[in-house]
Amino acid sequence: MAGALDGVRVLEFTLVVAGPMTGVLLSDMGADVIKVEPPGGESTRHSRSVVPTESKGFQTFNRGKRGMVVDLQRPEGRAVIHRLMPTVDVVVVNYRYGVAAGIGIDYETLRQFRPDLIYVESTGFGTRGRLAERGCSDVVAQAYSGIMAGEGKVAEDGAPIQSTFGAPADYGTAMASAMAVCAALYHRARTGEGQKINSSLLRTGVWLQSHNVNHEPLTDALFADVTRRQLAETRAAGGSYAQLIAVRAEQRFTGGLYYGGYAAKDGGIILGALTRANRDAFRRVLRLEGENSDEPGYDVLDPENRRTLEHFRDVIRKQLRERTVAEWTAIFDEAGVPSAPVNFPEEILDDPQVQAEGIFVDLEHELTGHQQVVGPIVEMSATPTASRRASPPLARHTREVLSEAGWSDAELDALLASGAVAGA
Repeated sequence: MAGALDGVRVLEFTLVVAGPMTGVLLSDMGADVIKVEPPGGESTRHSRSVVPTESKGFQTFNRGKRGMVVDLQRPEGRAVIHRLMPTVDVVVVNYRYGVAAGIGIDYETLRQFRPDLIYVESTGFGTRGRLAERGCSDVVAQAYSGIMAGEGKVAEDGAPIQSTFGAPADYGTAMASAMAVCAALYHRARTGEGQKINSSLLRTGVWLQSHNVNHEPLTDALFADVTRRQLAETRAAGGSYAQLIAVRAEQRFTGGLYYGGYAAKDGGIILGALTRANRDAFRRVLRLEGENSDEPGYDVLDPENRRTLEHFRDVIRKQLRERTVAEWTAIFDEAGVPSAPVNFPEEILDDPQVQAEGIFVDLEHELTGHQQVVGPIVEMSATPTASRRASPPLARHTREVLSEAGWSDAELDALLASGAVAGA
């Protein structure tokens, strides 16, 4: 059974994570995704690679695709892309803003060859404002958008610490871009009209924090506005980053006795209550008589209430340290309340629930052999998603793609000899 995007061809000019993962998501839904690399390959191929040009990162971010090498610095290379465009439905680019126009693969240029083209331009800081052309990466977006400070982590030397989740802005941007491509394809099917899609790491980073950064005057007068004033005063007094983080932690009411992490006897455990029924169940299991932090009219700003909360938090801490993670999760499961062990990413491949869900799939890479990789992020019953192939070795499909698009063997031989393209 074909995927939902069967018959859709995507041409991808991407590097690192956000752009390439957009292609992975589209490939999983059935699109023919062709990654165009420069001579020598995308830089991620060489980052911590054990096998030359075949790093684990590159293989992760580029599974499911075909690959070709085109030298876009040469007019002959750009001419290849322009000739190929009538066969292409979607283009994905995540070069620094302005670079695509400089090498003739911007939206206005490419739509001349495919008027109903759907074009994704994924940037760091967006396409407007003074920072539009500044270089960006996920960790830079984490810092600028507030994600990093929001996690409240400070190194021993007082330096910021990036998010423990490796690339939230990158992965979020990839998901948003793929979603927008699907919507644009639906729009084109109804109207015949293509369009340009803009996504950015900054926009994603801010969006991921909507519940914290949105402004609601009545609530913010008691919380966010106070924090802003305290941060400004601390900066004016020459406060360090660590002091600024401490100010935010002091001003930010955390609460959440039953929604957060605790240390058990042999590891970490998370409680995840979001409803009154779940909180009441935790109270019964943990014997927390008199704990009433979710009663109507409860004043979270009352210092006495804060002291009482800390008392109950200590009671919970002491109890949870008395048993193992497995013992507590069994107890909480019996009570029907949400909890989970804190697993390590290096071990998640072998987790029974992950295996039962079929989250990992087997692929065979022609150079590095058998792989177990995270498969599609969703399942679809009528148009199944699938991880259809491992990542392409460098320049593996150049001749194949161009031949399908009408280049003769003689033309291909001449192109390869000129260096405008490379083929395996």
